[in-house]
Amino acid sequence: MTEILSAEAREFVADLHRRFAPRRNELMARRAARRQEIAATGRLDFLPETAEIRLTEWQVPAAPADLTDRRVEITGPTERKMAINALNSGAKVWLADLEDANTPHWSNVVGGQQNLYDAVRRTISHETPEKRYELGGGPYPTIVMRPRGWHLDERHLPVDDQPAVGALVDFGLYFFHNARELLERGSGPYFYLPKMESHLEARLWNDVFTHAQDALGVPQGSIRATVLIETIPAAFEMDEILWELRPHASGLNAGRWDYLFSIIKNFRDAGPSFVLPDRASVTMTAPFMRAYTELLVATCHRRGAFAMGGMAAFIPSRRDPAVNEVALTKVREDKEREAGDGFDGSWVAHPDLVPVCREVFDRVLGDRPNQLDRQRPDVVVTAEALLNVAATPGAVTEAGLRGNVSVALQYLEAWLHGNGAVAINNLMEDAATAEISRSQIWQWIHQGVRLDDGTPITAELVRRIGDEELARLGEPARFKHARELFERVALADDFEDFLTVPAYELID
Repeated sequence: MTEILSAEAREFVADLHRRFAPRRNELMARRAARRQEIAATGRLDFLPETAEIRLTEWQVPAAPADLTDRRVEITGPTERKMAINALNSGAKVWLADLEDANTPHWSNVVGGQQNLYDAVRRTISHETPEKRYELGGGPYPTIVMRPRGWHLDERHLPVDDQPAVGALVDFGLYFFHNARELLERGSGPYFYLPKMESHLEARLWNDVFTHAQDALGVPQGSIRATVLIETIPAAFEMDEILWELRPHASGLNAGRWDYLFSIIKNFRDAGPSFVLPDRASVTMTAPFMRAYTELLVATCHRRGAFAMGGMAAFIPSRRDPAVNEVALTKVREDKEREAGDGFDGSWVAHPDLVPVCREVFDRVLGDRPNQLDRQRPDVVVTAEALLNVAATPGAVTEAGLRGNVSVALQYLEAWLHGNGAVAINNLMEDAATAEISRSQIWQWIHQGVRLDDGTPITAELVRRIGDEELARLGEPARFKHARELFERVALADDFEDFLTVPAYELID
């Protein structure tokens, strides 16, 4: 791994940090100020100062050849075995995740970069006592790497005695080692950008891209970025985000799980009209989610950008056909809705779901690589529609509360031990779903919500359920640190913006 942290690579990252960390810090302060405005008004709206961008006609550049067909994308961490499985999955794109499906243990950060280095060069393999994992005959998915969000730091690679910006570490190491190699192989350095909350954050990424390409002598426009619209502020700035990234933009993705978390976080104290029911009850057919996805497809296709659907998180069980049949029916329905709405492709979390997603999009696309030509001039989405959380059907139940507690505890225990993608109850849970679980609990307590049987949700009730769930899991002692972290992010008076920030303090 010494090549990953070569002096030249470290200097490249340090240069990025020195140039762009001050602006990152300003933008994080701006997030906090905007959150205070939301708390005071209970409102968000489209920006009047950028109306001209929304009203005029313009488009992003055409996609490179290996990004024109994205009908099925598989997501997963850059752990070596999972990387090989993803490359052998038959998907069109592999989202190589250094963010929510990963944990920032230093061994994961550097090991993930090494695995990507080998994956790009098709030299990756892995040996276990039971099996040898190696690449099949292809064709292989196009690699699109997701770095950490702007809010996270990386203390293991300090610059001028300060932690580096985690996003710049992930981007910088990958770009430095792989950009030219990818271009020589007929591909390019492609990225998924997470957690953005404004077009100004997209402008910062665009400036990072421009500088990085110049610094390494890589042609401008080689980088292509797909932005996850997974925060409620970003949903009001889709056009502006594409505009700021215009030389490098290729699409937007409906990051549904973080989007729910963002709504809860931003409107956590805005009253009962922003209280969501059980997580399992909030489907993509809820009015506010329909508004969000319809706006995303319409915006993308007007601008010549790809609209990418959300995650199918189901993990098939090879021992329970009955569970599989019910779950696969739901996955198929979800993908049929997305393909019918005009999405150009969608995400799955497991190789066994690739054929399901591909079959649905094959049926809609035929021999076309995408449906960028499908315009949606009929779509008019208002601020009220995006914020119509109150129309979401469903109740807050003990089962829902218990599920949130159990998932959060199990996920945090795995996260602290270096595993960011965890199969729980046949679902792939990552940091985003854990965020929903703990933020719902916080909001329910602070908004005085009662269960459907009239029981008030209190910290005491949550602790009792925690005791019961840990007893059911059979190893309460193993969850000591996870439980302490859970109570900090779910039961404290002050709301932690991201659970991964205090979690990072607890790992080496």
